[in-house]
Amino acid sequence: MIDPLERWREYGEKPDYAGLLTFGGAPYTQDPALLAGFDVAIVGAPTDDLVSDRPGTRFGPRAIRAASCPPGPHLEAKIDAFAELRIVDFGDAPVMPADAARSHAAIEATVGQVLDAGLIPIVLGGDHSIAEPDIRACAARHGPVGLVHFDTHTDTGREVFGVEISHGTPMFRLVDAGHIDPRRYVQIGLRGYWPGEAEFGWQAERGIASFFAHAVRELGIDEVVRQTVTRVGDGPVYLTVDVDVLDPAFAPGTGTPEPGGMTSTELLGGCRRLAQELELVGAEVVEVIPTAVGSADITALVADRIVREILTGISLRRRP
Repeated sequence: MIDPLERWREYGEKPDYAGLLTFGGAPYTQDPALLAGFDVAIVGAPTDDLVSDRPGTRFGPRAIRAASCPPGPHLEAKIDAFAELRIVDFGDAPVMPADAARSHAAIEATVGQVLDAGLIPIVLGGDHSIAEPDIRACAARHGPVGLVHFDTHTDTGREVFGVEISHGTPMFRLVDAGHIDPRRYVQIGLRGYWPGEAEFGWQAERGIASFFAHAVRELGIDEVVRQTVTRVGDGPVYLTVDVDVLDPAFAPGTGTPEPGGMTSTELLGGCRRLAQELELVGAEVVEVIPTAVGSADITALVADRIVREILTGISLRRRP
């Protein structure tokens, strides 16, 4: 176990630009035997071999870690997740370039180690195809999970450019395999020009619920969250956030940007409330393409804050 803050303990905090790069300065290990006693593990999944448009999300986990700010109390929620939870950075899954099958197997195994130790995994992507090994690992231990899915797209295609395993197909494959309970599956933020009638027809037959971007604007994020919590109900839930759910003004560094999306304020508050009100067994943030590998990158910054809000929500849920 490595403590990145060790040399700065006498000063009370470490500058963002110095020391070992871990999420929020969390302790670091790659040894699953050392996970005991922690509550949450950060896992990187730096792979983008299955994108259909712009590549670059393989650089996402490193950039999100670089963008992560030091621990401290959330000014609105009045709670410091790093003080309430024991958080560890479990490093990156041993992905291999140009071998998506082996990379997915490595991600599933690494997330599985976290789950077997009794922790909640929060995965930094990577393209959205990593949802398949992430959720498959959760379902193997918890049974079919509910899903809250922030995204521009449904990712329920049967294939993309004739390819069945893609960042546009994981939700179809997971539902079809029984890893996601479609009656407890809610999509939020949909807009744009894909998918089409076939995909939405397939979803309707299975009871998948969708909130389009205009519904978020008209109803407000609080009401969308309320209806989502009611729909998903009790039981294990996975939270997946594709940053392209945000308007490109807030997240320009992503593979398939679509104007007309959510604001950062809406998404961050929604993630915190969902993590507080639902039984999260895992979460992920995907499709970050950093324009600069460092904390100046706007998309990496918002991805870091998404993770922080999830951690804050988990902390609030665990408080008496």
